[in-house]
Amino acid sequence: MKIYADRFPVVLRQLLTDLLVVVWVYATIRFALWLHDLIEKLAVPGQKLEGAGGGLADNLADAGGKVGRVPLVGDELTAPFTKAAQAARAVADAGRDQQELVGQLALGLSIAVLVLPLGLVLFGWLPLRLRWMRRAGAAKALAAAPAGRDLLALRALAGQPLGRLARIAPDVAEAWRRGDDATVDALAALELRRLGLKAGG
Repeated sequence: MKIYADRFPVVLRQLLTDLLVVVWVYATIRFALWLHDLIEKLAVPGQKLEGAGGGLADNLADAGGKVGRVPLVGDELTAPFTKAAQAARAVADAGRDQQELVGQLALGLSIAVLVLPLGLVLFGWLPLRLRWMRRAGAAKALAAAPAGRDLLALRALAGQPLGRLARIAPDVAEAWRRGDDATVDALAALELRRLGLKAGG
Protein backbone atom coordinates (compact mmCIF):
# COMPACT_ATOMS: atom_id res chain seq x y z
CA MET A 1 0.00 0.00 0.00
CA LYS A 2 1.33 3.41 -0.98
CA ILE A 3 1.20 6.08 1.73
CA TYR A 4 2.63 9.00 -0.22
CA ALA A 5 2.92 9.89 -3.89
CA ASP A 6 6.20 9.73 -5.83
CA ARG A 7 5.93 13.09 -7.57
CA PHE A 8 6.92 16.31 -5.81
CA PRO A 9 3.83 18.54 -6.04
CA VAL A 10 1.46 15.75 -4.96
CA VAL A 11 3.64 14.41 -2.15
CA LEU A 12 4.21 17.94 -0.83
CA ARG A 13 0.47 18.57 -0.78
CA GLN A 14 -0.12 15.27 1.02
CA LEU A 15 2.59 15.94 3.60
CA LEU A 16 1.28 19.45 4.30
CA THR A 17 -2.30 18.20 4.57
CA ASP A 18 -1.31 15.38 6.93
CA LEU A 19 0.69 17.82 9.06
CA LEU A 20 -2.23 20.25 9.20
CA VAL A 21 -4.56 17.43 10.24
CA VAL A 22 -2.20 16.40 13.06
CA VAL A 23 -1.94 20.02 14.26
CA TRP A 24 -5.74 20.40 13.94
CA VAL A 25 -6.40 17.28 16.07
CA TYR A 26 -3.79 18.27 18.67
CA ALA A 27 -5.11 21.85 18.93
CA THR A 28 -8.69 20.60 19.21
CA ILE A 29 -7.84 18.18 22.03
CA ARG A 30 -5.78 20.83 23.85
CA PHE A 31 -8.63 23.33 23.55
CA ALA A 32 -11.15 20.78 24.86
CA LEU A 33 -8.88 20.02 27.85
CA TRP A 34 -8.38 23.74 28.50
CA LEU A 35 -12.14 24.32 28.38
CA HIS A 36 -12.72 21.37 30.73
CA ASP A 37 -10.22 22.77 33.25
CA LEU A 38 -11.69 26.27 32.95
CA ILE A 39 -15.24 25.07 33.65
CA GLU A 40 -14.01 22.82 36.49
CA LYS A 41 -12.86 26.00 38.28
CA LEU A 42 -16.53 26.86 38.72
CA ALA A 43 -16.69 23.93 41.15
CA VAL A 44 -14.41 25.71 43.66
CA PRO A 45 -17.29 27.48 45.48
CA GLY A 46 -19.05 24.12 45.75
CA GLN A 47 -15.91 22.58 47.25
CA LYS A 48 -15.74 25.40 49.81
CA LEU A 49 -19.43 25.02 50.60
CA GLU A 50 -19.02 21.29 51.08
CA GLY A 51 -15.95 21.73 53.28
CA ALA A 52 -17.45 24.52 55.38
CA GLY A 53 -20.84 22.81 55.71
CA GLY A 54 -19.31 19.46 56.58
CA GLY A 55 -16.92 20.99 59.13
CA LEU A 56 -19.69 23.04 60.73
CA ALA A 57 -21.99 20.02 60.89
CA ASP A 58 -19.29 17.95 62.60
CA ASN A 59 -18.56 20.71 65.11
CA LEU A 60 -22.24 21.24 65.89
CA ALA A 61 -22.81 17.51 66.28
CA ASP A 62 -19.79 17.31 68.61
CA ALA A 63 -21.02 20.28 70.64
CA GLY A 64 -24.51 18.78 70.79
CA GLY A 65 -23.04 15.53 72.07
CA LYS A 66 -21.21 17.35 74.86
CA VAL A 67 -24.24 19.45 75.77
CA GLY A 68 -26.36 16.29 75.81
CA ARG A 69 -24.35 15.04 78.75
CA VAL A 70 -25.58 17.91 80.97
CA PRO A 71 -27.89 16.40 83.62
CA LEU A 72 -31.65 17.03 83.40
CA VAL A 73 -31.65 19.60 80.54
CA GLY A 74 -29.15 17.89 78.21
CA ASP A 75 -31.76 16.48 75.81
CA GLU A 76 -33.53 19.84 75.44
CA LEU A 77 -30.26 21.67 74.77
CA THR A 78 -29.19 19.10 72.17
CA ALA A 79 -32.17 19.73 69.80
CA PRO A 80 -30.99 23.14 68.45
CA PHE A 81 -27.49 21.76 67.83
CA THR A 82 -28.96 18.76 65.98
CA LYS A 83 -31.11 21.00 63.76
CA ALA A 84 -28.19 23.32 63.05
CA ALA A 85 -25.98 20.32 62.18
CA GLN A 86 -28.65 19.04 59.76
CA ALA A 87 -28.83 22.48 58.11
CA ALA A 88 -25.02 22.53 57.77
CA ARG A 89 -25.12 19.05 56.22
CA ALA A 90 -27.70 20.33 53.71
CA VAL A 91 -25.28 23.14 52.80
CA ALA A 92 -22.49 20.56 52.34
CA ASP A 93 -24.81 18.43 50.14
CA ALA A 94 -25.65 21.49 48.03
CA GLY A 95 -21.94 22.13 47.54
CA ARG A 96 -21.42 18.48 46.49
CA ASP A 97 -24.33 18.68 44.04
CA GLN A 98 -22.92 21.87 42.55
CA GLN A 99 -19.56 20.16 41.99
CA GLU A 100 -21.23 17.21 40.25
CA LEU A 101 -23.23 19.55 38.02
CA VAL A 102 -20.11 21.52 37.06
CA GLY A 103 -18.25 18.26 36.36
CA GLN A 104 -21.02 17.05 34.05
CA LEU A 105 -21.14 20.44 32.30
CA ALA A 106 -17.35 20.44 31.80
CA LEU A 107 -17.40 16.93 30.35
CA GLY A 108 -20.41 17.63 28.10
CA LEU A 109 -19.00 20.86 26.66
CA SER A 110 -15.55 19.31 26.13
CA ILE A 111 -17.08 16.43 24.16
CA ALA A 112 -19.27 18.85 22.17
CA VAL A 113 -16.16 20.87 21.23
CA LEU A 114 -14.42 17.69 20.02
CA VAL A 115 -17.29 16.27 17.93
CA LEU A 116 -17.23 18.57 14.88
CA PRO A 117 -13.45 18.94 14.36
CA LEU A 118 -12.72 15.25 14.90
CA GLY A 119 -15.78 14.34 12.81
CA LEU A 120 -14.33 16.32 9.90
CA VAL A 121 -11.10 14.35 10.23
CA LEU A 122 -12.74 10.93 10.61
CA PHE A 123 -15.46 11.33 7.99
CA GLY A 124 -13.87 13.87 5.65
CA TRP A 125 -10.08 13.67 5.43
CA LEU A 126 -9.49 10.04 6.46
CA PRO A 127 -11.77 8.37 3.84
CA LEU A 128 -10.23 10.48 1.06
CA ARG A 129 -6.71 9.64 2.26
CA LEU A 130 -7.46 5.91 2.48
CA ARG A 131 -9.13 5.94 -0.94
CA TRP A 132 -6.03 7.53 -2.51
CA MET A 133 -3.80 4.94 -0.80
CA ARG A 134 -5.92 2.05 -2.12
CA ARG A 135 -6.04 3.50 -5.64
CA ALA A 136 -2.32 4.27 -5.68
CA GLY A 137 -1.47 0.77 -4.41
CA ALA A 138 -3.71 -0.83 -7.03
CA ALA A 139 -2.25 1.37 -9.79
CA LYS A 140 1.33 0.43 -8.81
CA ALA A 141 0.39 -3.25 -8.82
CA LEU A 142 -1.23 -2.88 -12.25
CA ALA A 143 1.79 -1.03 -13.61
CA ALA A 144 4.00 -4.01 -12.79
CA ALA A 145 1.97 -6.39 -15.01
CA PRO A 146 1.68 -6.16 -18.83
CA ALA A 147 -2.12 -6.55 -18.72
CA GLY A 148 -2.25 -4.00 -15.92
CA ARG A 149 -0.41 -1.46 -18.02
CA ASP A 150 -3.07 -1.95 -20.68
CA LEU A 151 -5.82 -1.28 -18.13
CA LEU A 152 -4.08 1.88 -16.94
CA ALA A 153 -3.78 2.98 -20.57
CA LEU A 154 -7.50 2.37 -21.06
CA ARG A 155 -8.31 4.44 -17.96
CA ALA A 156 -6.14 7.22 -19.35
CA LEU A 157 -7.99 7.08 -22.67
CA ALA A 158 -11.32 7.31 -20.86
CA GLY A 159 -10.45 9.97 -18.31
CA GLN A 160 -7.54 12.17 -19.42
CA PRO A 161 -8.09 15.50 -21.22
CA LEU A 162 -8.01 15.25 -25.03
CA GLY A 163 -5.09 17.67 -25.31
CA ARG A 164 -2.84 15.41 -23.26
CA LEU A 165 -3.90 12.34 -25.23
CA ALA A 166 -3.21 14.08 -28.54
CA ARG A 167 0.34 14.89 -27.41
CA ILE A 168 1.10 11.15 -27.09
CA ALA A 169 0.14 10.25 -30.66
CA PRO A 170 -2.02 11.76 -33.44
CA ASP A 171 -4.35 8.74 -33.36
CA VAL A 172 -3.74 7.55 -29.81
CA ALA A 173 -6.81 5.28 -29.65
CA GLU A 174 -5.78 3.43 -32.81
CA ALA A 175 -2.21 3.04 -31.52
CA TRP A 176 -3.58 1.63 -28.23
CA ARG A 177 -5.83 -0.83 -30.15
CA ARG A 178 -2.80 -2.04 -32.13
CA GLY A 179 -1.02 -2.63 -28.84
CA ASP A 180 1.79 -0.20 -29.59
CA ASP A 181 4.11 -0.56 -26.58
CA ALA A 182 5.30 3.05 -26.58
CA THR A 183 1.72 4.34 -26.66
CA VAL A 184 0.54 1.94 -23.94
CA ASP A 185 3.50 2.92 -21.75
CA ALA A 186 2.87 6.62 -22.31
CA LEU A 187 -0.84 6.27 -21.50
CA ALA A 188 -0.13 4.18 -18.39
CA ALA A 189 2.44 6.76 -17.25
CA LEU A 190 -0.13 9.51 -17.80
CA GLU A 191 -2.63 7.70 -15.58
CA LEU A 192 0.00 7.08 -12.91
CA ARG A 193 1.00 10.75 -13.04
CA ARG A 194 -2.61 11.70 -12.30
CA LEU A 195 -2.21 9.91 -8.94
CA GLY A 196 1.22 11.46 -8.39
CA LEU A 197 3.07 8.21 -9.13
CA LYS A 198 6.04 7.43 -11.34
CA ALA A 199 5.98 4.59 -13.83
CA GLY A 200 9.14 3.02 -12.42
CA GLY A 201 8.69 4.15 -8.80
